[in-house]
Amino acid sequence: MPGDAKAFDLVIKFCYGVNFEITADNVAMLRCAAEHLEMTEECKPGNLVGRTEAYLEEVALGSLAGAVTALRRSEELLPASDKVRLVGRCIDAVASMTCGDGASSMDGDGNGGGLKPVDEYWWADELTALRIDTFQRVMIAMKARGFKGIAMGTMIMLYAQKSLRRLDMNGRDRKKMEPRQEHEKRVVLETIVSLLPREKNTMSVSFLSMLLRAAIYLDTSLACRLDLEGRMAAQLGQAVLDDLLIPSSSPEGAGATAFDVDAVQRILAGYLEHEGEATRLDYNTDDDFVSASSPPNDVGPVGRLMESYLAEISSDVNLPVDKFTGLAELIPERARFNEDGMYRAIDIYLKAHPSLGEGERKKVCSVMDCQKLSREACAHAAQNDRLPVQTVVQVLYHEQRRLRGPPSQPPSGAPSYAGGESPALSYRPAPSLNGRDRSAPSSEVSRLQRENDELRMELMQLKMRLRDPSAAPPPPPPVAAAPGGGRSFPPSGKPPLPKKPGGGSGGGGFMKKLGRLNPFNPVVAGKGRTKPPKDRRHSIS
Repeated sequence: MPGDAKAFDLVIKFCYGVNFEITADNVAMLRCAAEHLEMTEECKPGNLVGRTEAYLEEVALGSLAGAVTALRRSEELLPASDKVRLVGRCIDAVASMTCGDGASSMDGDGNGGGLKPVDEYWWADELTALRIDTFQRVMIAMKARGFKGIAMGTMIMLYAQKSLRRLDMNGRDRKKMEPRQEHEKRVVLETIVSLLPREKNTMSVSFLSMLLRAAIYLDTSLACRLDLEGRMAAQLGQAVLDDLLIPSSSPEGAGATAFDVDAVQRILAGYLEHEGEATRLDYNTDDDFVSASSPPNDVGPVGRLMESYLAEISSDVNLPVDKFTGLAELIPERARFNEDGMYRAIDIYLKAHPSLGEGERKKVCSVMDCQKLSREACAHAAQNDRLPVQTVVQVLYHEQRRLRGPPSQPPSGAPSYAGGESPALSYRPAPSLNGRDRSAPSSEVSRLQRENDELRMELMQLKMRLRDPSAAPPPPPPVAAAPGGGRSFPPSGKPPLPKKPGGGSGGGGFMKKLGRLNPFNPVVAGKGRTKPPKDRRHSIS
């Protein structure tokens, strides 16, 4: 019998004429018991079915408090309460009255223009105590009557916090629950995710991250997890680092990472897809970019967030090179205004993985653009023995270019040697913005520039010799000494050609400058350099 002994006791009192009060707390139980005992009007006018129906229509379902109380008692009597359509009528009454109580008119701030937030209404706390299937029916009925946006999101968040509060999702030492309880929690979570409003910014990223961690822990369906990842991707610009530190679901062992890097990579890919669509919408019908109407772009904060995430997970010894570089390469170039954050992540990764080979270290460092490093990062990288030599050379090269300023453009008609000249030829001192010549900076800067010049030239010379040992010019022919300590001549017996004063015609001054810059011109002890062979006298290669 619905209601058990308590309902039977009230039915007996009704039959023997003992007075008792019908309330919102017991009307559902009496209505189901009367239906079970067939106490209808056909047996006797004013029977228990008629009495309880009259109370429901006139009292219980006429007020929000009565409807909520009757609904909570009705779900305890399922399926008998559904047989008399009691649950459906209570849900309709609750949905109609809550949506007319000001909650449905809430604006984007969630306060309804002066109305209280949803979580401050007493009925919100009552509804979060319902079973998940009943709560789902209430939410669907309220949404059909205009209850949506932040108001609906707040209701779902309150329910999720109450129903999932006892989940221990911290790390792999979490305690496993009983299979039946785990199944119930999984059903609750999947239903909550299906009820989330589709409007953007109705749920916080922190709440979505909490749901995603619970979904991974409870092993929910793939569609449920992908839905949460897509929602986080749409609001990634509002996330903080803790929102992305999602524990991995892989069992502890060899090769298992501490955090779910694949999920974060999918979230970032989804964000870039959304950002690309938003960028395409910034073009009008004439394909002209309308910058004034463009929404605020959060790609910069997202780039810094992902660099911080990389630095956080880099200390994981089980993080493979492919996962690190795959996530780093996914960060768009427009989101990386400088490479200091990326360099920090690379340095931490190389320090945590000292057994990497030269090729793997080059692959890790290839995700960094050395041109965008700050002076402090360049100074650190130049002395970092964990970096491959090729990366250190690139850092020094770009730092020298920055010290010397932008390369001067050759005049029109001047020959270009960009294809074969040494990188040193592209440097020219440029005047500073205030009109003073950069060739006369402070003594400290001058000293640093000289040291950088010397180091750079030595590194380039070594690099070129390793690349092509035959590129170095052959040693000059020996010079025969004249008898008696007189003037010496080459073996050909001919005296050397006299030098042309002032550089002369034919580009002699240019050749002198080029000779000074060429790191492969051999120098003898004394005043100057020996002359190159005749067949290379006028060559600049």
